[in-house]
Parts: sequence; C-alpha cells; structure tokens
Amino acid sequence: MSKPMSIEQNDINLFDQVAVQRNRVRGRAMGPDFDFLREEIADRMADRLADINRDFGTVLDIGGNFAPHTGQGVQTAPATDGTLDVAPGSCDLVISNLALHWVNDLPGLMVQANHALRPDGLFMAALFGGETLHELGHSLLAAEAEVTGGASQRVIPFADVRDLGSLLQRAGFALPVTDMDTITVTYEHPLKLMQELRGMGEANAMQARSRRFLRRDVLMRACEIYQAKFGMADGRVPATFQIMYMTGWHPHESQQKPLKPGSGKVNLADALKAGKPPQKA
Repeated sequence: MSKPMSIEQNDINLFDQVAVQRNRVRGRAMGPDFDFLREEIADRMADRLADINRDFGTVLDIGGNFAPHTGQGVQTAPATDGTLDVAPGSCDLVISNLALHWVNDLPGLMVQANHALRPDGLFMAALFGGETLHELGHSLLAAEAEVTGGASQRVIPFADVRDLGSLLQRAGFALPVTDMDTITVTYEHPLKLMQELRGMGEANAMQARSRRFLRRDVLMRACEIYQAKFGMADGRVPATFQIMYMTGWHPHESQQKPLKPGSGKVNLADALKAGKPPQKA
C-alpha cells in the first residue's frame, strides 16, 4: 500500500507531466467505456451544487472532468501544469473532478483557484484519497519483493484526508468543509482492473517510477496475491476508491463568522458543575 501524500510535498516534483498527458491520450484512445468513475463523481458533485441552491454563472472546471458528464458549458483549465490562466475574481464557481491528484504543487494551485473566484464564490473539488487502490498497491509491492528481491512503487501516493481542511485554510478559503466517500468496485480478475486504469489514463506517471515493464512473472504473482488476500467468495476481487471532497468559499463580509474566543455567555466550569451541557445565549 502506498503512503498518503502530505501536502507539505508541494516543493517536490513528484509527477512527470509529460507522462500524465501521454497516459490520458492513450486512455481516450481506448474509448469512453472507462470513464464510469468520473461520471459517477460528477453526478454526486452536481447533486451537492443543487443543494446549495445558487446560480453559478461563470464556472471554471480544473482538469475538464466535470462538465462533460453534466452537460454544462463551462471554461476548462488543465490541472497538471500548476498554472491557472484565469483573470482574478472572474469566476463564480471553480470545480475539479478527480484531477488534482496529479498536481505537483497542490497548495499553489489552490491559492490560484481562490484568486480566480469572485467574493463569496465557491470552490469544490473531489480527489482520490490515501486508501485508493490499496489492494493493488499491496499486491504489486509484495509480488515484486518476493520475485525480484526489490520493489518500486507502482501505485502513486494520494493525499491524506486529514490534511484537506488545513489545505483549504492555507489557501485562504472561508468556511472550509471536507468529507469522504468510499466506493468499492469489483472485477473478474486483477488484470481487468489494471486494464480499466489504463483506459482511465491513470497509469503510473511518477518521476521516480521504474522505466522497465513489469515482468510477467511478477505480474502473475501479484494477481495471485491479490486474489488470495482480497478475493471474494464469488471469485471476484474488490478495488477501493476513496473519494475526498473539499468545499470552501472566497471570503465575503456576508458570510457567517466564528465567535471570538471568550465571547460565550456561559462559564463552562459552572455548567459542568450543574450537571448539564453548556449553552450559549
């Protein structure tokens, strides 16, 4: 299993952006049948926006994975080069659907997203979390270590859900909220999962990845380990996708403000002595 990526790693060039783009082109060439996960998350994000009950006139889609699945005509921007070529204060909504996990400088991109928003504009993003594909990562590492005596990381590190609130605050967003879904997809065989990841354009593009093809004996052993450790009673194998959501608002004077420390009207010690929960006026 890969370690969750810390947001403090923004100064490290983790990902090969040429390889990221090459993988996406190859994935699109395999056809549209591999985009089910982005479509599902786009639907969930659209439902969240509907609950907000606000008309977002100017929308920026970082990565371009939201608009194609919702029918919305929006402006798109690449996620991987780390730069948003957008005028400050020009957007009502900045959104991203399963694209930010390939960004080298995620904190920097978040700051730019905040700057792109008008006052009281909304930022919303979904990205993969640290438990994503942990079954595959474990199986590949164990097989390569067993067969060759060494191992290289074959599944990229994903952000840790505990860091997201801090990330939003550091980027200057108001009213930050984070939450998480876990989606488990089952496959006939681990090779079916690997084919689907290629079709999604999600092959390994780490700078430190091995440039050699995975040996066939290692691959077959990884499949055996996967099936033995994680296989289900019906012979299928599960793959975990942890989806983390972030929302934050560009600051505006109309937004709810937290109470200042010491502004409560009830003494906590007195309330506890009285045997009842503290209340505020």
